[in-house]
Amino acid sequence: MGGAVRAQPVDPVTAARIDSIFAAWDRPDAPGAAVAVLRRGEVVFEKGYGMANLEHDVPITPETVFMVASVSKQFTAFAVAMLAGEGRLSLDADIRTYLPEMHDFGTPITVRHLVHHTSGLRDEFDLLGMAGWRMDDVITKAHIVRLAAGQRELNFTPGDEYLYSNTGYTLLAEIVERVTGQSFREWTKEHLFDPLGMTQTHFHDDHEMLVPGRAQGYSRGEDGSYRVQVNNYASVGASSLHTTVRDLAKWLRNLDTGRVGGADVLAQVHRRGRLNNGDTLGYAFGLRVDEYLGHRRVGHAGWHRGYRTYTARFPEDDLAVIVLSNLEQFNPSERAMEVARLFLTPPPESLAVYTGTYVSPELDTAYTLVLEGDRLVARHRRNPDITLTFAGPDTFTTDAWFFEKLVFERSAGRITGFRASTTRVRNLFFERR
Repeated sequence: MGGAVRAQPVDPVTAARIDSIFAAWDRPDAPGAAVAVLRRGEVVFEKGYGMANLEHDVPITPETVFMVASVSKQFTAFAVAMLAGEGRLSLDADIRTYLPEMHDFGTPITVRHLVHHTSGLRDEFDLLGMAGWRMDDVITKAHIVRLAAGQRELNFTPGDEYLYSNTGYTLLAEIVERVTGQSFREWTKEHLFDPLGMTQTHFHDDHEMLVPGRAQGYSRGEDGSYRVQVNNYASVGASSLHTTVRDLAKWLRNLDTGRVGGADVLAQVHRRGRLNNGDTLGYAFGLRVDEYLGHRRVGHAGWHRGYRTYTARFPEDDLAVIVLSNLEQFNPSERAMEVARLFLTPPPESLAVYTGTYVSPELDTAYTLVLEGDRLVARHRRNPDITLTFAGPDTFTTDAWFFEKLVFERSAGRITGFRASTTRVRNLFFERR
């Protein structure tokens, strides 16, 4: 997301389209979400929808603080990468070098195994549940470290498989503390948050600590009523980062520039893990790396006690989207990708290649595709105009129930037609004339 040109705020049409995505939660009687969009590293849209606190009628704003759950992991992994770069710890060291109380399983678990979820360690939340803990109990890092140290078997040999393990990230935070002599909250504040101006961000290691502007987490019952999700989880590393969309925008910018950490650390945190058999994972340092609509995506989701969160960067597209919610049933990744599609749509000059008349001999009918401003529109002699929405390379969707998906075909690079599909009709061909 580099570049010297300063991004401009989104146009009113795009802003209205983003508003429509969150309209169902933009109410004074419901939890909601905060949203931020970055282009070229600059915030071009930020807004809150719904309520941060239903009991006190506090609305959500871009400065509302959310517990971001597993979005926290990228910060923990970044801290480990920084310390490794300084030579203060080794990614390939046995974790018992730093945590001697951990059991010797016969095959070393390395710091790198913890980072990539390949350690074989059982997950802390499942273990806590089996041990009789409630998720609204006070749970500290010390509790989880003791729980992990008491384990005598693994799910698998370290490095053989990928299996998401919160335990590993709690242990990473403990390793940072033992290597630096500071609490994880203190170290991340001094070395990450303060340098980036993330003034409303901290790792929450004290369940009694006041957090000004914090959103309350909620769950919605079958009868439609909202219930408070009590969160006394005070462990750090795997979760418990408290922050805002405005502060997270500064963090995502840093993942592009390396202002904190530098180029070597940036390269490290984007490096995907590998299994013992040589297979490459889709998981790097607290970051999932994949593709969406043909665009490289780097992000992570979080979910805990009424908080649902998601961040995603599209590095080659100068785009990032942040969605933080305080409702258990909210799906932040789906909403974030709806927002992303508004910016990943090809420019009008690219859409021009699809214009023309398309005929179906089977139906004895035709559609003419034309450009209307920045929209690609399908016209028919009887039906109303249909707007096509970009959904991936040569793929579009529409709101028309009889024209749900169009996939264009090419020969020698030239568009030759498209295949239209619905739930009950597949791949009906329309030839370009």
